[in-house]
Amino acid sequence: MTLFEPIFAALERAGARYVTVGGVAVVLHGHARLTADLDLIVDLAPQAAANALDALTSIGFRPRLPVEVDGFADPAVRERWINQQGMTVFSMWDPDDPLRSVDLFVEQPIDFEELWARSVVVDIDGTPVRVVSIEDLIRLKRIAGRPVDLEDVAALEEIEEVGREQ
Repeated sequence: MTLFEPIFAALERAGARYVTVGGVAVVLHGHARLTADLDLIVDLAPQAAANALDALTSIGFRPRLPVEVDGFADPAVRERWINQQGMTVFSMWDPDDPLRSVDLFVEQPIDFEELWARSVVVDIDGTPVRVVSIEDLIRLKRIAGRPVDLEDVAALEEIEEVGREQ
């Protein structure tokens, strides 16, 4: 998680409201697997989204597409990206370290306030990291439905079962 810790630290400093989802969340729930990027669902209220963007740009992240970064915080712009370009995530990357990339969901497949309320906080090197609940992660993985997501669902259900037995 060393690769992602500075991202989480920047989000924390900015007071950004986010929930970690995707492969990193799977790893943080206890299933070792490779993942290439950090997937986040952020609060899409304009100021809250701007806080997350400010955190990411402050540590060198830039949009992968030739768009203005501030567009993500504007609901009308996001809606245009979804309808005209079929965008599902707003991808950002660090030109100084191409291994560091972050995908921000442009729509929330589950209401953000519900995700936030059920999320858990994990400590990574002294930085609190907000992680989607295992139940919501399973739901998100089922929505995505790719083979790797379904493999994650099986592993997460096993982790959930072991947790119930303890």
